Amino acid sequence: MYPIIRMTKEYLKFRKAPALPVTGTHISHHRCWPWDIDLWMELNNGRTLTLYDLGRIPLAMRTGLWGALKKNRWGITVAGNTTRYRRRVRAFQRFEMRSRCIGWDDRWMWLEHAMFVDGECTSHVLIRGAVTSRKGMITPAQVIAEMGLDMPSPDLPDFVTAWAEADTKRPWPPSF
Repeated sequence: MYPIIRMTKEYLKFRKAPALPVTGTHISHHRCWPWDIDLWMELNNGRTLTLYDLGRIPLAMRTGLWGALKKNRWGITVAGNTTRYRRRVRAFQRFEMRSRCIGWDDRWMWLEHAMFVDGECTSHVLIRGAVTSRKGMITPAQVIAEMGLDMPSPDLPDFVTAWAEADTKRPWPPSF
């Protein structure tokens, strides 16, 4: 089940938070609840990806993306991700989430999220995202302009471009 109550809390908590630059980092704090865990009493890997939404939506609000989405009746979508899990988040443990936009290219917005417990990173996700309309995808250049910005993307880190290149070699649709 989608964490609607938690998302509402994050929306209300950060609706008047100070603005962030487009590549600024949004930090939020959460707890691993019993409905987030798996059989091993730790944060479920699929739930981790869902909880990263709790950082992505307030990030959009604080950077000005949310306003552009509402004004143009656009949506956002995750078009791919690669996740690295390194440490467990146990039931009832508090964790910090950090979310930011790394940059963009001619087609995708690139974001990253990470969870931390006691200053130690537990997981990290790289997200390839897109802004969409009823007619299809909106170019990142148009999105940035609608946010009132006139700037190029920062250089994307090597790990982003390497993953993007490797992903083009993956067959689609998969053959079973």
